[in-house]
Amino acid sequence: MKRLNTGVALVLLTAVLGGCAQQSLTGDAYSRSEVQRAQRIQYAVVESVRPVVIEGRTDGVVGGGAGAIVGGVAGSSIGGGRGSVITSVLGAVAGGVVGQRIEEATSRTQGQEITLRLDNGEMISVVQEVANQNFFRPGDRVRLLGSGSTLRVSY
Repeated sequence: MKRLNTGVALVLLTAVLGGCAQQSLTGDAYSRSEVQRAQRIQYAVVESVRPVVIEGRTDGVVGGGAGAIVGGVAGSSIGGGRGSVITSVLGAVAGGVVGQRIEEATSRTQGQEITLRLDNGEMISVVQEVANQNFFRPGDRVRLLGSGSTLRVSY
């Protein structure tokens, strides 16, 4: 029984870590819903750039949920009868908290806050994930693609 619980816990932990993968936030990545949609194009010059950290996911859906399952399974192997139920609940709560923290930490990424001067003179700022160490630099001529409130910077 103990081997079965350990196996289940390992499978669920793998699911937690795999589910922590976050959709890319770079200027080069598109969601499926953005494909084949018209976007407005503008051109600009990079005025300044500063590194930022883009926080990880904190919704806890994947990490918290899977962590709770792993914790509950692990907790159920401790004690017997009522003790097993109590340790299952405590394990589930602890696993959920730990899973959520793991999800946030593993989905945190490096980004850039890019301040731009549009060709019409307007100044704007866009934050996006750094793609393959593809840092923008002051003076770079860039292209902005936008649809609704989404705006991405690319060369």
